[in-house]
Amino acid sequence: MSSPAVVAKPPTTRRLMFWVALLYFSEGLPLGLFFDLFPVHLRQAGVGPAEIGLLSLLGLAWTVKFLWAPLVDAWRHHRVWMSAANLGMAAVLAALAMNPQALGQGETWPWVLLAVFTFLSATNDIATDGYTIEQLAQGQYGVANGLRIGFYRVGMLAAGGLLVAAGWMGTPGHPNWGAAYGLGAVLMLMNGVAVLLAPKQPPRAARPEGASAREWLVLRQQPLWLLALGLVMAGLLWPALAPLGKTLDWAWVQAVSGTWWFKGAVPVGLMFAGAGLMVTAAQGPQAQALADGPVFGAWVSLLARPGMLAVLLFILLFKLGDAAMGFMVKPFWVDAGFTPAQIGLVSVNVGLGLSIAGGLVGGWYVDRAGIFKGLWVLGLAQAMSNLGYAAAAWTVPHALPGMVDPQYQLVVYAASGLESFTGGLGTGAFLAFLMGITHKARATTEYAILSSIFAFSRAVAGWAGGLGVEQMGYASFFFLTFWLSFPAYLLLPAVRRMLNRSEER
Repeated sequence: MSSPAVVAKPPTTRRLMFWVALLYFSEGLPLGLFFDLFPVHLRQAGVGPAEIGLLSLLGLAWTVKFLWAPLVDAWRHHRVWMSAANLGMAAVLAALAMNPQALGQGETWPWVLLAVFTFLSATNDIATDGYTIEQLAQGQYGVANGLRIGFYRVGMLAAGGLLVAAGWMGTPGHPNWGAAYGLGAVLMLMNGVAVLLAPKQPPRAARPEGASAREWLVLRQQPLWLLALGLVMAGLLWPALAPLGKTLDWAWVQAVSGTWWFKGAVPVGLMFAGAGLMVTAAQGPQAQALADGPVFGAWVSLLARPGMLAVLLFILLFKLGDAAMGFMVKPFWVDAGFTPAQIGLVSVNVGLGLSIAGGLVGGWYVDRAGIFKGLWVLGLAQAMSNLGYAAAAWTVPHALPGMVDPQYQLVVYAASGLESFTGGLGTGAFLAFLMGITHKARATTEYAILSSIFAFSRAVAGWAGGLGVEQMGYASFFFLTFWLSFPAYLLLPAVRRMLNRSEER
């Protein structure tokens, strides 16, 4: 008598939440290194704010990740993707640990490694987000996003711990950057091994054979899609034209890249024009021919929904104020006289608890008040952190490393605490919204598309922010970013309608 087949049991809620926490720690750590460790290292090496702003161009990997998200979605095995990406990032950090001074000396190879690092991080994001959405039920979004935001921030703030290590293991004025990168490599290595132990993904129906070939055949017959794709890609890659034009002495590129606001307006305009054409094409009579395709099927599913263009613009704008300020916060701390150890201690000791608390409180509020109310209430609280940093920048004078006055330390610590807590609040509601409008059948690709739009605003805003600080100063620029948080509120009616339709599915 044959033994009955063993059916794999779905993971319990408690076990699943443990993996949500661990996976988003490993997703947040690379972003923390990118936004915290690298800018501080570059600024201490004498690199200017405008050049540090160019570092954000490497963040375009998070913007265009939807291009290879269908590959991750089609091959599945998300745990293998996550593990390989973490191990690859560990190798990059190990290489930087061997020669950290090269990053501030204008050599090319460290920047190539940083580009590889962001590509691997974006791939890890794709696999992690798709895996999590497939595992969670809609009633678990609030608690899961509370843990998600909290431990994502723990991962980012671990980069602050590496800053502390760089200061403690070095000498005054000469942090040990090699030790910081080496410790980061060890953390990535541990993540890469641990993720293989996560629960298996639920089964999914197979797609029709030959779907990819049929999709590309239809695409070649629809020039509107090709034009829309061209505009979107031009918007995504436009920031790279400024340094390229400077290298090749293209006068026309230099002429349109003189002001920080124009740097942001051109790529956003191109991308949004392409998105508008995509919406038109997705709602046309021939769009159904692409609906089953592994690449553009997710685009058609998203863009064919009524009111989607306004929702895409909302996603682009909701965290614009945060993104515009965020990349310049660490250079501000360096110019205010904080050492890497002090910056890390602020993040670890103050930001850690407050960011977790903000994520948990935000998730609790979203579960009870709903996603829509959570967006505008918690988004308003999120904007307040920009005012905190503006006040700090007006109050705190520039100083040499380690020479900041104790009373000014308290001002910056207070601004950091406010940013950490309110950032957790706003992000919890925002991610619940993205998950709420995503179809589980195409979770990996659809969520990659939506989060890419957010990453696009972050990369462009960070790029333009460096020049904005040089032209306006920290205080005036931080105050301006507070007002950038509010245009998204004009689009809340479209957001409400989209959420209502998603709940009816």
